[in-house]
Amino acid sequence: MNKKISSALISVFYKEGLEPLVRALHQLGIQIYTTGGTQTFIENLGIPCIGVETITNYPSILGGRVKTLHPKIFGGILGRRDLEQDVQEMTSYEIPEIDLVIVDLYPFEETLANTTEEKLIIEKIDIGGPSMIRAAAKNHSHVTVLASKEDYPILENFLVQQVGEITLAQRRAFAAKAFEVVMHYDIAISNYFNTQTSILRYGENPHQQAKFIGQLSAQFTQLHGKELSYNNLVDVDAAMQLLQEFSNSKESIFAIIKHTNVCGMASAKNGLDAWHLALAGDPESAFGGVLATQGSVTKEMAVAMNEIFFEVLIATDFEEDALAILQQKKNRILLKVNDNGLQQGKSSMSSKTILNGLLQQEMDQGNVDTWQEVGGRISTPQEKEDLLFANIICKHLKSNAIAIVKNKQLIGKGCGQTSRIDALKHAIEKAKQFGFDLQGAVLASDAFFPFDDCVKLAHQQHIQTFIQPGGSIRDKDSIAYCVENNLVMVMTGLRHFKH
Repeated sequence: MNKKISSALISVFYKEGLEPLVRALHQLGIQIYTTGGTQTFIENLGIPCIGVETITNYPSILGGRVKTLHPKIFGGILGRRDLEQDVQEMTSYEIPEIDLVIVDLYPFEETLANTTEEKLIIEKIDIGGPSMIRAAAKNHSHVTVLASKEDYPILENFLVQQVGEITLAQRRAFAAKAFEVVMHYDIAISNYFNTQTSILRYGENPHQQAKFIGQLSAQFTQLHGKELSYNNLVDVDAAMQLLQEFSNSKESIFAIIKHTNVCGMASAKNGLDAWHLALAGDPESAFGGVLATQGSVTKEMAVAMNEIFFEVLIATDFEEDALAILQQKKNRILLKVNDNGLQQGKSSMSSKTILNGLLQQEMDQGNVDTWQEVGGRISTPQEKEDLLFANIICKHLKSNAIAIVKNKQLIGKGCGQTSRIDALKHAIEKAKQFGFDLQGAVLASDAFFPFDDCVKLAHQQHIQTFIQPGGSIRDKDSIAYCVENNLVMVMTGLRHFKH
């Protein structure tokens, strides 16, 4: 059903691009109602308009906080033209029909991006705007709503081509867009009240400004040290994601993170052993890293860790004697994970800005999908434990990634390489650098082996046990080599790319 537009209410913050639309409305003889700065803008174009005060018989009050919140405005928007009772009441109370609502919202997100002063931010929470948009969208059977300046030319084109009429399909499409705008706006406000904004010293590099928007206090209590930096936070996030994989582990887990990659990790009967094994995996890269354990830090652990330089230590608890030792370095950051902090930090979605938009995806959950033993022999119970451990570590390394594990200790890794064979070479080189014997080690790959060269090279270094997702058109080559040489090959069906 087409609807002839006879009147429009315009109240916008952004005036850019509005003039052609206003002139089109005027040329079509459409009565324009408006507010404040928009009224001044339209009158300066030489186009007549009526301020909402004329309709409401009430001035703008409370510093502009209340202008359109009035029954005559909302009655004019929500009135159902095909319902006799609504029409009679609108006539009785002298409520004018409003056929078109052009409203945008105060720049809340822009203000948030430019200031941390709460008073300024709060004043950019729009009340009347979202209410009018929702009302008009709800009544789209009779009213057209425009909630985005990007749609000014679209509406102008419709009005000109259709001589002031808008179809039901067009009104419905505008209404859908309007609800999306309000939803996004409300989420931004909700996020503001549920998060905290901290201005960081700088970003990844000293010339980059940065801030953190979130609630670290929901996960951590900072017990000591300087403020967390941008790079600290990125590494802490990587460490927490890794610890979450082992939140139910009966053994002690210790991980060392450097530039978001795991450079040392081990599982052991106690925290001290786990620390020594994790550090031994790559003591060189551990310098300046982020340390993390899902257990309590004892005095013995603190004495051992105090021998190296590290930026951050994350743990679920600290013994008092351990704190006294670790706090000797004034800038060292000590984070105690709050009760259920590992669970609170979990998210079902991840997001990143890219190009001129936002990429979102489900988090990479789980370890393996299926467990297919396709090699020359079946893995032993010890090998299976190491394979599962290695596969989790590999999941948290940047692609292309290879992890070599022996007795639940990371002894070699290759990450962020442009070819899988280079990742393997780097992993083998790291293991040899620190004197590890690869006999009995297992190897995990975050994605399939495109050729059998990785299996052959690893076997030459005495590795006999492999885990990978499979899915290559040449899987049979790697499988055949494992069968021929009596090697273990497990296919999981679950790739773990991390870009």
